[in-house]
Amino acid sequence: MGKVAEQPQGVVVQSSTQVTHEPRRSGKIRHEPEIYGFLVTQDNDVLLVDNDEPTTYAEAVTGPDSEKWLEAMRSEMESMYTNQVWTLVDPPEGVKPIGCKWVFKKKTDMDGNVITFKGRLVVKGFKQVHGVDYDETFSPVAMLKSIRILLAIAAYYDYEI
Repeated sequence: MGKVAEQPQGVVVQSSTQVTHEPRRSGKIRHEPEIYGFLVTQDNDVLLVDNDEPTTYAEAVTGPDSEKWLEAMRSEMESMYTNQVWTLVDPPEGVKPIGCKWVFKKKTDMDGNVITFKGRLVVKGFKQVHGVDYDETFSPVAMLKSIRILLAIAAYYDYEI
C-alpha cells in the first residue's frame, strides 16, 4: 500500500478532478461599539447633561427664566429687522403661510455657567409643497478658480477691492 499524502488544511477533495477551498475565517475578536462610551470616565462616572432648555414657545414664556427668553426673542427679531431678512406682510387671499418655530439654547462658558440665552426663529420648511410654496430652488456658489481670476484681474489693473 502506498502512502496517502496529507491534504492541506481547508482543502476538500470531492472527486479526483475537482478541488474546492473552504472560505477562510478571520480570527479577529469582534467587540460591540460603545456608542456613548465617551460619556463615561475611567472611574465609571457618568457625565450628566443639563437639559432644561425649553422646546416650545409656551415653555419659554412660562418657565423660570421667562424674562431672559423673552429678551432673547426680542433681540432675535430686532436683528432680523436690522438685517432686513424679515418683513411682516399680510398673506394673499386663500394662502396659508408656512409656520415658524422658536429654538432656544443656553450658551455656557468652560465651567458650565450660563453666559447668554439665545432664541432663534426658524421656518418649518418641511411643510413647503413644490409648485405651491415654491417653483425652483437655487443656491449660487462661486468656484474658487473664478474668484482667483477676478482677483488677478483686479491686481493687474490696480483696482481697489
